[in-house]
Amino acid sequence: MVRSAPAVPVITAVRAVGEGRHEVTLADGTRFVTGLLVGADGAWSRVRPLVSPHQPAYEGVVFVEISFRDVERQHPEVAALVGRGGMFALGENRGIIAQRQARNRIRAYVALRTGLDWAERAGVAVTDPAAVRAHLLSLFEGWAPELRRLLGECDDQFIVRPIYALPVPHLWNTRAGVTLVGDSAHLMSPFSGLGANTAMLDGADLAGAVIARDTLLAALVSYEAAMLPRAARNAAGAHEGLTSAITGHPDFTEEPPRPEPAVASSAEI
Repeated sequence: MVRSAPAVPVITAVRAVGEGRHEVTLADGTRFVTGLLVGADGAWSRVRPLVSPHQPAYEGVVFVEISFRDVERQHPEVAALVGRGGMFALGENRGIIAQRQARNRIRAYVALRTGLDWAERAGVAVTDPAAVRAHLLSLFEGWAPELRRLLGECDDQFIVRPIYALPVPHLWNTRAGVTLVGDSAHLMSPFSGLGANTAMLDGADLAGAVIARDTLLAALVSYEAAMLPRAARNAAGAHEGLTSAITGHPDFTEEPPRPEPAVASSAEI
């Protein structure tokens, strides 16, 4: 018997109720009050506005996700090109990034430096696989046949993923009873390769701070003093990586610039 995963509660509203406590409302109408509210609700966090006015901004690059199943048998040339790990082909403000997955699959991203309205301007309905495929092939006219095969043979599913990021550095004053982890705190492009690892460190550091400190407010000050500069460094690297990779002349020879370390400022009750 196959059991479906339990539904993830969706937060629809959060408000401060005083003394570092917050009331959370879920989509089903459930309400509860927290002593410590941790915003781990992703790019468009409902918790973030409690500590920061900033929202993610478009980075100027769209990824179109494509995939292959049963690659060794059905797409042997693609399997050989990608190998057992991954491959990049970058240039002319576009690129193809592919990686081997479990269960004999390959996932790839077609990267385009373009506006959010790229499909509309091209007269392409993103729900029409044939139209999207034809448009992508036209954008990669003149590229090697081995690379164009990725666009021609992929499954009939094209998922558009615009790349958004929070400002670098993204800082806020510590506020009693609430903090952020992961994408809620430091949404960044995938070009640093550190987004998920940074989020996992966030959780470990926050837990350690709560255990080690006498009060929750002291724990949040300690946690954010470590997390914010680390996130700023990694997000700066992600932005520089995306900028240098999806451009006319990719350059991976120089270490991305790092901002000066930032620290959380005075706590706010």
